[in-house]
Amino acid sequence: MDFTNDSSWMDLDGETEGKQVIVGVCAMEKKTLSKPMKEILTRLEEFEYIKTCIFTEKVILEEPVEKWPLCDCLISFHSKGFPLEKSITYANLRKPLVINNLESQFAIQDRREVYRILSTAGIDLPRHAVLDRDLPPEETNFEEQDDSVVVNGVVFNKPFVEKPVDAEDHNIIIYYPASAGGGSQRLFRKIGSRSSVYSPESNVRRAGSFIYEDFMATDGTDVKVYTVGPDYAHAEARKSPALDGKVERNSEGKEVRYPVILSNKEKLIARKVCMAFNQTVCGFDLLRANGRSCVCDVNGFSFVKNSRKYYDDCSNILGNMILRELAPTLHIPWTIPFQLDDPPIVPTTVGKMMELRCVVAVVRHGDRTPKQKMKLEVKHPMFFDLFKRMNGYKVNHVKLKKPKHLQEVLDIARFLITEIEKGGSSNEVIEEKKSKLDQVRYILEMYGHFSGINRKVQLKYQPKGRPKSTSSEEEALKEPSLLLVLKWGGELTPTGRVQAEELGKVFRCMYPGGQDLLIGGVPAHETQVDRYTRAASLPNGEYAGTQGLGLLRLHSTYRHDLKIYASDEGRVQMTAAAFAKGLLALEGELTPILVQMVKSANTNGLLDNDCDSSKYQTLTRVKAKLHEMLQRDHEFSQEDEELLNPCNKISIAKALRFIRNPVKCCGYVYDLIQELNVLIPQIQEENGGKQVLYHAETWDLMARRWGKLEKDFLPKTGVYDISKIPDIYDCIKYDVEHNRSVLENTDAWKVVVELYTNVQNLADVVIPQEYGMTRAEKLTIAQGICTPLLKKIKADLQRNIEDGEEKCEEEEDTVHRLNPRYSSGVSSPGRHVRTRLYFTSESHIHSLLTVLTHGGLVDIEMQGQDEQWRRALEYVSLVSELNYMTQIVIMLYEDPTKESTSDERFHVELHFSPGVNCCVQKDLPPGPGFRPHSRNHEQGAPNPPNSGELICSIKCSEKQVNAFFSKPQPVPKSTAEASNRKISFRTGGALPSFQ
Repeated sequence: MDFTNDSSWMDLDGETEGKQVIVGVCAMEKKTLSKPMKEILTRLEEFEYIKTCIFTEKVILEEPVEKWPLCDCLISFHSKGFPLEKSITYANLRKPLVINNLESQFAIQDRREVYRILSTAGIDLPRHAVLDRDLPPEETNFEEQDDSVVVNGVVFNKPFVEKPVDAEDHNIIIYYPASAGGGSQRLFRKIGSRSSVYSPESNVRRAGSFIYEDFMATDGTDVKVYTVGPDYAHAEARKSPALDGKVERNSEGKEVRYPVILSNKEKLIARKVCMAFNQTVCGFDLLRANGRSCVCDVNGFSFVKNSRKYYDDCSNILGNMILRELAPTLHIPWTIPFQLDDPPIVPTTVGKMMELRCVVAVVRHGDRTPKQKMKLEVKHPMFFDLFKRMNGYKVNHVKLKKPKHLQEVLDIARFLITEIEKGGSSNEVIEEKKSKLDQVRYILEMYGHFSGINRKVQLKYQPKGRPKSTSSEEEALKEPSLLLVLKWGGELTPTGRVQAEELGKVFRCMYPGGQDLLIGGVPAHETQVDRYTRAASLPNGEYAGTQGLGLLRLHSTYRHDLKIYASDEGRVQMTAAAFAKGLLALEGELTPILVQMVKSANTNGLLDNDCDSSKYQTLTRVKAKLHEMLQRDHEFSQEDEELLNPCNKISIAKALRFIRNPVKCCGYVYDLIQELNVLIPQIQEENGGKQVLYHAETWDLMARRWGKLEKDFLPKTGVYDISKIPDIYDCIKYDVEHNRSVLENTDAWKVVVELYTNVQNLADVVIPQEYGMTRAEKLTIAQGICTPLLKKIKADLQRNIEDGEEKCEEEEDTVHRLNPRYSSGVSSPGRHVRTRLYFTSESHIHSLLTVLTHGGLVDIEMQGQDEQWRRALEYVSLVSELNYMTQIVIMLYEDPTKESTSDERFHVELHFSPGVNCCVQKDLPPGPGFRPHSRNHEQGAPNPPNSGELICSIKCSEKQVNAFFSKPQPVPKSTAEASNRKISFRTGGALPSFQ
C-alpha cells in the first residue's frame, strides 16, 4: 500500500500532541493541601500524559456542579464538612473515571454498614453485636451486669469495646474487668500528645447506639493498612491508643509509625477490603491477636504519612492505573509497563557478628503484703449447696474469687453466727467454730468491698471428714465435710510496683545498645550512681543510643516479638504489668497494660503452683523429714548437718551454725513473738493510733496477724510447727521493711530486729530445703513444679534455630518483621529478637535454679576442671534467699556466618540475680568476672557494674541448643567441652535497696 500521499497518521499525531489526562482532586482543603497529597500529586505530574487539577474549597461549597472544572479522572473523598451528594451529582453529570466509588463512602460513615460489608465479604471481624436505640424498645434487648453486658442475647464479658455507630464519632470506650482493677479507657481523636485517658467509670453509656465487641489483646500495637488498588498494600504499626493514651511523636511532631510486613492472609484481607468497599485508595485498621488478624475499622481514602517509598509506589500505581483505563479512549500513545515493582522480600538475620536472637526471663513477683491463711472444717448444708453449684464434685475442690461468690460465703458465715448466738449452746466445738466463723466474717468484711486480687476462698471435699492425728478418734464413723481455706493478703505493695517498673527500665540495658548507653543516653563513663539516678529521672520515651539498636527502638520498629506471661495470682500479674510499663516506657495506669500486654498462663500449668501429683509425695516426704529434724531438742552434730544439707550449700551451712539447737532457737523466736504481741497494743495506745502503718493496715490487723502466728507456731501439741517459719519470716521482714518508721523509736524495735535475725536463719534452712534436700529430691520436685515451663523455654530457644523457620512460621514471625524496603533510618532492619518474660512465684524460681545448677548442664566430671563454672555454682550456693524480683535470664546469640554444626554458631548466656536488696544487707561477695566481648563493638566494652547477674555463657552448635533444657541429666562431654565454655558472674543488687 502506498502511504506517500496519505498524511492522516500525521494528523492523528498532531491531535494527540499535548493531549493529557486531567486528574481532578475534589476534597476539603485540609486534605488536598496536606503533605502526603502534595507529594503524590507532584509525582503524578511527572507522568508525561497526566495533569492534575485541584478543586478549590470555595468552588466545591459555593458553586453548582455545572461550574466545577472538567476532568477525565476524579479523586474525591469525604471528610468533615464535604458535600458528598454534590460530588456524586458531578460524577453523574461529567462521567469521569472515579478512583474511589462515591456512593460507598456513605457506608463507611456508618460502622454498622462497615461491619455488614466486611462480614458479607468473608473478612474476619471481632465478635460483636449492635445496640440500635433508634429501633422501638421492644426490638432491642440490653442488660448490664457487674463484669458483662448482654446485647440482644449476646454476652460480652469485660474487657469489651463500645463503639458509636457513627464512624465520625471517635469516642470509643474499652471497659476493664474488676479482677484487673475495673474502670475504662476512653479513646478520642488525638489532642496534642494524647489519644486516650483512663477513667474509673465502669458503667456503659445509656444514650445513643453502639456496637459492642470483644476486646482483642494485641500486645500493645495496632496495624494500619493502606491499599492502592487490590494488589498493593502498605502496612504500618503504631502503639495502641488504648495502652497508655500517650501518642509517640517524632521530631516533626508526627505520630511515630513503622512499616511492617503483611502475611499472605493479611494481603488477601487488604484485597477484599479494597474491592468490597470499591475504594482504590483505602485505609483500614487491623488487629493481630492469638494468630488471628481482624479488621476493626475502615477509614476510606487515606495516605501514608512520611514514607518516600510509599509516595513513589502510590503515584506510580495510580498513574499507570489511570493511563491504562483512559489512554485508549483519549488516543494517548502510552505503553503498559512490564510489571509493577512489588517483589516478595523475606528479611534474614544480617548485621553484627553475634546477633541477639532470643531473651527468656523468669522473674519472681515484687514486694507484697504478708500472705495469710486460715482453715475451717464445715459441714453445714449451705456450704455443700454452694460447693455443688460450683461443680465442686467434679474435681473435689473449688476456688472462689469473684465478688458474688465471696459474698455468698460471707452471707453463710453471718447466718451461722446468728444461729449459734440464738442457740446459746456451750458446746466447745460450736464455740470454736464460732470464733473461726467470726474471723471469716471479719476478713471478708475488710476494705468494705471485694476484690479477687485481695482474698480467695477454697472449698475442698473430704469424704471422711478432716483427718485426725490420734487413733482413738479414727474409730468413730466419719461423715463427709468440706475444708474451707480462706486466703488473704499477698497483694503487690506500692513498693513492689516501683521495684517492677525500675527493673523493667534496667532490663533494657541487657539488649544490644544498652550496655554502652543507659536509658536516656547517659554516657557510659559517668559514675554509676549518677548514671542510675539520671537514667531513672529522665522522661519516659528517651532511650539508649542514637543508632537505633536499643530495646525501645527495637520494640518501636516492631521487630521485637515480645510476649509476657504471668500466673493467675493478682500480685504476679500486676508485677508483670508494672515491669512492662518500665520496659517499654509506657505511661498511666497498670490496668490497660495488664489487659493488653500480659497473658495469663494458668490454663496449661505453665506458671501456677500445682505440683505434678506424681512428685507431690516426694514434696510431702521431704517436708516431713525436714520438720522432724528441726524438732529435735539438741545441738546439731556433724551428721545432722550432713543430713540437713547434703548438697553443702554455703548459705545453709552458715544458718545451721547460727541456729545450733533448733528447738531452743524456735523457743527464742516464740518468746520474741509473745513479747511483740504485748508491745503492739502499748505502742498503739501511746501514739493514740496517730501513726499510720504501711499500706493502710490498721493496728488491729497487725495485732491479729501476730496473734495468729503466736497461736499457730506453738499449737496444743506443744511441738513447734516448722511450716510456720516462712510465714513468720514473711511478716517480720514486712514490718522491719515497711513499718520501720513507726517501730524504730520504741521498745519493740530491739525485739523486731532480734526476731528478724533469728527467723531469717531458720528460713534460710527451711525455705530452700522444702524443695528437696538431696540432689535427687531437688530434681524430682523441680521437675514436678516446672516441667511445663522448661518445655516452653526449650521451645522458645529452638524456634530461633530451626532451618524451616521462615517457612513454617511465616504467618507468626512476619508480624514482628520490619519491611526493609521502607525502613529508612533503621540501621539494621533485619534484626528480629524474640523476648519471652515469665512472671511467677518463688516455687518456680527455686525449681528452675535447681535444674540449672543440678540438672547436668555441665558433666559432673568436668565441674572440678571448669574454674568459671565452679565459681558460678559457688555464688549460687552463697545466695540464701531468692527475694522479690529474682530473675533468671537466658540470652541466645547467633553468628550467621558460622556453620550450623560449629560450636561458634550459637552463644547462650545464663544471667541470675537474687532480687532486691533487703533492709538488713546479706553477706554476698562483689563478683569479679566479666561479660564476653560486646556484640556492639569489635573491642569489648566493660559491663555496667550494677547489672547484678551471674552469667554462664556457653558457646554451642545448633544441635547443642536443641539439647538445652531437655530432661535434666548429665551432658556428654562432646556436647559441652570446657574449652568451648566461658562462664563469668557478677553480683550485687539489680535494684537499689529498699532503704
